[in-house]
Amino acid sequence: MKIIFVINPKAGKGKGIDKLTEKIRSASDKTGIKADIYMTEAAGDAEAFADLMGKETEASGEEVRLIACGGDGTLNEVLNGAIKYENLTVGVVPIGTGNDFCRNFPDDGDFLDMEAQLTGKVIKSDAIRYSGLMAGKEQTRYCANMFNIGFDCNVVDLTAKLKTYPLIAGSFAYLLGVAITFIKKKGAKLRVELDGEVIEDGSLLLTAIANGGFCGGGVHSSPYASVTDGIMDVNVIYNVSRWQFLKKFPYYAKGTHMELPGISDIIYAGTCRKARITPLDGTMRLCTDGEIVDAGTIDFEIVPEAFNLLVPAVI
Repeated sequence: MKIIFVINPKAGKGKGIDKLTEKIRSASDKTGIKADIYMTEAAGDAEAFADLMGKETEASGEEVRLIACGGDGTLNEVLNGAIKYENLTVGVVPIGTGNDFCRNFPDDGDFLDMEAQLTGKVIKSDAIRYSGLMAGKEQTRYCANMFNIGFDCNVVDLTAKLKTYPLIAGSFAYLLGVAITFIKKKGAKLRVELDGEVIEDGSLLLTAIANGGFCGGGVHSSPYASVTDGIMDVNVIYNVSRWQFLKKFPYYAKGTHMELPGISDIIYAGTCRKARITPLDGTMRLCTDGEIVDAGTIDFEIVPEAFNLLVPAVI
């Protein structure tokens, strides 16, 4: 078995990478489990490396564990490179800014503990396959955690820009992004179809299609979602007033919004196995595992037990 930590050296603004490599080597020495390190060089490199490992080891069937060290975007790259190879397992060390996928496993080990990573167990995780026109070309790709369109996506887009400024980082950048986007009240005009039925057709504040339950660095927007239940959870927030949104957002962030009286007047929450989102203005900003592209109509489909996932051991 090979274990390779695929490190994005730009994750978290590049802080702590030397310390991370030291922890990996120390845990390897302590457990006696050999681990290699691969540093990515550019966007897309983690996906290309995972695909290369799959091609090199597919014939032999050797188990290879590729542990993505970065944010959800790095995990997404490794997943897309590895998903078609049965002998590859995907892990994650959350050293990015959002790190939402790991939040779906509160009862498992510490994802930042390298010894727990090296001695972890392999489970099957669902993924969402999505197809359509993205970044100017027809593509089919996979998502580990969640898609956001409208308000949530606009917040992520703005947050990334805010983090380039001095003294603006982490959750503060996200909350500032929420505040600014809230003032602009920028959503999207969409047709939302779930399992062939049109649910909404018009101006919406946001639409989220979820495999996992969290987005935006800990916002528990889909509290009933599970990466092992074989379905997608969908949230559609209607084009509500700023005041309605402001009152409900703290509950939305904590994942308790579905318990509020009258919540169905503000949000549609359901599940499906297939979905289609059509931007009524021709294009939309699509946020996938924290990464944003311009897209046309997109088809989504849950793929149960789509890939092997490494979950850290409880130590």
